[in-house]
Amino acid sequence: MANRPTSAPPTDAEAALRRLKGLHPSTIDLGLDRVHRLLSALGDPHRRLPRAIHVAGTNGKGSTVAFLRAFLEAAGYRVNAYTSPHLIRFNERIRLAGQPIDDRVLVESIGRVEAANEGQPITFFEATTAAAFLAMAESAADVTLLETGLGGRLDATNVLDRPAVTIITPVGMDHMAWLGDSLALIAAEKAGILKPGVPAIIAPQPAEAEKALLEKAAAIGASIDRDWRVEATIEGFRFLSSARSLDLPPPALAGDHQLNNAGAALAALAHLFDIEVPDEAIRTGLRQVEWPGRLERIGSGALFDRLPAGSELWFDAAHNPEGGLQLGRFLRTLPRRPTVLVTGMYYDKRVEGFLAPLASLVDRMVAVEFEGEQPCLPASRLVEAGATLGIPAVDGGALERAFEDLSDSAPARIIVSGSIALVGRALAANAR
Repeated sequence: MANRPTSAPPTDAEAALRRLKGLHPSTIDLGLDRVHRLLSALGDPHRRLPRAIHVAGTNGKGSTVAFLRAFLEAAGYRVNAYTSPHLIRFNERIRLAGQPIDDRVLVESIGRVEAANEGQPITFFEATTAAAFLAMAESAADVTLLETGLGGRLDATNVLDRPAVTIITPVGMDHMAWLGDSLALIAAEKAGILKPGVPAIIAPQPAEAEKALLEKAAAIGASIDRDWRVEATIEGFRFLSSARSLDLPPPALAGDHQLNNAGAALAALAHLFDIEVPDEAIRTGLRQVEWPGRLERIGSGALFDRLPAGSELWFDAAHNPEGGLQLGRFLRTLPRRPTVLVTGMYYDKRVEGFLAPLASLVDRMVAVEFEGEQPCLPASRLVEAGATLGIPAVDGGALERAFEDLSDSAPARIIVSGSIALVGRALAANAR
């Protein structure tokens, strides 16, 4: 498995990425016309990818891809993967044969994208997706793993005519300005990656979302595989399907919800008919799987060292109501102790929905602000939401200043959560 992301000085790659951001349209209309145009100018690299597994959903997409990588790589296969967003460096988004893309290859791919695009308006995600397809098409691999960025139907990754398998992870209320204001509408957008005759793995869903997914699958003739389930056991968990029954160790990723993510990945492997993943490779993958910043306990580093002796530090990228619910469930499995939530969120997130499942588990909240690809909420808005839910809250300013203040507190369990971007900044600060 590859090492965790680390901070690094500015590079030529970052300059190239800034240039792509300058091409962003003044208004964004979701659609595939721009990316199809660009890919055609590049010689359609997406048509030269090895067999692909395409993953959409609201929560669990990245973890499911991480499990797939772990299983396949433990079995000796070369895997290319495209995920988003990144935590610290953009290179994390594109993995070639198991490793983050090298700066030289990234700069070269972006340069070719810029030349083919000829200065026309295109979103950053569309341009970088084209760069990823270009790099992956030219990297020898056995399997391609693709995670949608936003939605599914009109997502820039949804240009493959026939992936080998599709996966829909749990659907929840997020990105509503783009995808719709109900579970049914959001699920219908996620279902846009389903293809006629292509096996589709549907993870456990809320009833409204499941109904919309199954209706879409039936309408287009997608082949739904619901013949699998997972069961928690004392030793770990059991995966059951008509093709396989396995007693497995607990995953290295914390949280009961990871069992279904692992199960969806295992169900998908059954449809890669010329790929064999032995049972022992699955067990090895479960022990070695990495997906930083997801219910991750931090035991050393610059931020950790500022905390009073005896404190715990956890990073979790939950940022929507379902993520808050999973974080709350996980905290309930830990011994109770004073708990402080350090949180910052983007402006379009459902703050109360995220905080509500944590209200009875958090003794204090420190609201912070951070720079990201979108505006973040003012700390005062988070403090107000905390007060509404009965969570004592203060404005902590910037992340590192908040940790300076925490150094004078009593030992506690510190949870940094609310945004993938915030967790990325915490990981980078802790690595200094």
